[in-house]
Amino acid sequence: MIDMVQREELASFLRSRREATDPVSVGLRPGPRRRTPGLRREELAQLSGISVTWYTWLEQGRRISVSRQVIESLARVLRMAPAEREHLFTVAGLALPAQTADPPQVDDTLRRLVEALDPNPAFVVNPWWDLLAYNDAYSFLHGGLDGRPAAERNVLWLFFAADPARNLFVNWPDEARQLVGQLRAHLAQYPGDPRGPELVAALAAASPAFAELWQEHGTARFRSYRKGYQHPVAGLLSLDYIKLTAANDDHQQLTVMLPADQVTADKLRQPR
Repeated sequence: MIDMVQREELASFLRSRREATDPVSVGLRPGPRRRTPGLRREELAQLSGISVTWYTWLEQGRRISVSRQVIESLARVLRMAPAEREHLFTVAGLALPAQTADPPQVDDTLRRLVEALDPNPAFVVNPWWDLLAYNDAYSFLHGGLDGRPAAERNVLWLFFAADPARNLFVNWPDEARQLVGQLRAHLAQYPGDPRGPELVAALAAASPAFAELWQEHGTARFRSYRKGYQHPVAGLLSLDYIKLTAANDDHQQLTVMLPADQVTADKLRQPR
């Protein structure tokens, strides 16, 4: 059962979306002059397949149970954008819906920013560390990424299953435990997304080290830190990590790796 603050937010959010919905946009004919903007409560209830009384209680913030099916129906009728739909699920006390199967698109401006950050390695990922965009500097760190299958263009796969990952990362054991802890935290945050369990199964099958760490049941959150690479061509690189969330899609995050010293900066500028 959701608490009072959530019930009030759910009620006010639904009311605002109902009043902002043009009746014509949901297939209703223009009628006589309306006293209130948008849809009437009875209209939304009928279109959503629920009783007017129950919906009225929902907008009044009463202590009633809310099902996923009802929330899905209301979001559909009100034609909510993805961010609005997720907010509706959140304030209703329900797990976030699964992401669409369509591959996510990175905003063109964000993609250009990733490219412009070269020679500093930079990349964009979703919650499961799938690489949605990356620049030449980041690809160089991992021996080239364009030729890899799409399923292997994943930060966790590169870390645990790509050879010779253990030799590439200076502090591999600590970073491995940190990444596995973050992955477990993401599974709890996105329980309806099938990509998470699929990734865990693939990594456990491909990497005994991952499987062993997974059994520890540790959790972690991202923290900015200094990472060392022992690159076969460039040699030792010291890089500071910073992660930023995309403003237009909070499921996409930009990670930038900045040189921690002048030696690393000079090496990154060298022709590849």
